[in-house]
Amino acid sequence: MGMLIYLVALAALFGLLFGFDEGVIAGALPHITQVFDISAGEEGFLTASVPLGAVAGAIVAAAFADRLGRRMVLFLCSVLFAIGAIASGLSHDEWMLIFARLILGIAIGSSAMAAPMFLAELAPARHRGAIVSAFQLMITVGILVSYLLSYALDPLGAWRWMLGLGAVPALICLFGILRAPESPRWLAMRGRVGEAHDVIAAIQPHLSDKETRRIVDAIVHSHSVETHSTGWRAFLSAEVRPIVFFTIAAFLLQQVSGINAIIYYAPTIMGHAGFDGITTQLAATVGVGVVNVLMTIVAMYAVDKFGRRPLFIIGFIGTAISLAVIAVTMMESTPPLAPVALVGLFAYIAFFAISLGPLPWLYMSELFPLALRSKGMAMASVANWSCNFLVVFLFPVVVLNFGAAATFAIFCAFCTIGAVYAWRYAPETKGVTLEDIEKQHAMAVT
Repeated sequence: MGMLIYLVALAALFGLLFGFDEGVIAGALPHITQVFDISAGEEGFLTASVPLGAVAGAIVAAAFADRLGRRMVLFLCSVLFAIGAIASGLSHDEWMLIFARLILGIAIGSSAMAAPMFLAELAPARHRGAIVSAFQLMITVGILVSYLLSYALDPLGAWRWMLGLGAVPALICLFGILRAPESPRWLAMRGRVGEAHDVIAAIQPHLSDKETRRIVDAIVHSHSVETHSTGWRAFLSAEVRPIVFFTIAAFLLQQVSGINAIIYYAPTIMGHAGFDGITTQLAATVGVGVVNVLMTIVAMYAVDKFGRRPLFIIGFIGTAISLAVIAVTMMESTPPLAPVALVGLFAYIAFFAISLGPLPWLYMSELFPLALRSKGMAMASVANWSCNFLVVFLFPVVVLNFGAAATFAIFCAFCTIGAVYAWRYAPETKGVTLEDIEKQHAMAVT
């Protein structure tokens, strides 16, 4: 169990880097726009450079996750995280900063695919939901840390330190991953059955040798059945096509709920809600980060207690109602209602954190068959980051042309669509082994 805790903490630390490098731009952006004198379009591109890089990162991870292993991909990600953070802090103009943020995006896109895969393939079935959700928890912790750091450094205008300090957890990951074993499922897939047995025995020491061998045999059998169809054409098969559609749709609906517009532009949104002054806006933003962390902790318990499907449905309904409240408070005809807008924003973050945040990542890591997992997760990740880029890039332009109220009304409409989609299509995978999930999907289409 000690080995499992170590690996969960290490893989989840990549989530902290993910969250930190996403969220830190919110506090640094007001200073950057003053120093570099950039337009609304350039501001959108600078902010969206991370998800743009993440599109490439997901593709890179797909190419190497099966070839090099999950562990090596995470090692390379930690190197890129360190380089990107240092380069961001040393940037002398907006284009160097954009390039540095693109590097961070590649690291985020690769690790966001490799880390949940690594965790799902390590975790016992009864705890898999909570363990994979630890990655999402650490994303929220990283966002909160970035907000707190921005709040502390804002009076000094030290935006370079805000960006550059991301190198510290990156170096911790770099040295930590060197001591980690590889995923037992990847080892078994590569024919290294003895090593896979040893890793499972170290992670679950309470299992007998017979039980450990049974798990390894199930992995080997599952992979041997699938190896004849591991190319991209396999995703058009009747067994896999519904999984592709569902996971991509889950991520697209997550993104058009507006979460990353809120994370990246939180202080700006606070300004539209009626909060005056950067320091006050950052203080309110820290509150958003706290709610995000606390409710993600709740999600880690709820996802294995109540299941994936009901949480997914409730999450979309709750975010739709919360966004409607925010939209109304931002209408020009409405008197200043900053506290109400903040409550609506807190409610939105709470519903997102227990549902829309962790569940697409969890579904992605659970539903795809082992032989297709890296490619399938890459397809879903590319869709996720592409939509993320568009939402973050267009947000300041849409707000400028249509207003904040209309923008949040659009997000509300998408969440309403998401609630209907989740009710119709969301599966339940609570407590089921990855190999049995594969069997269920195979049976469902026969």
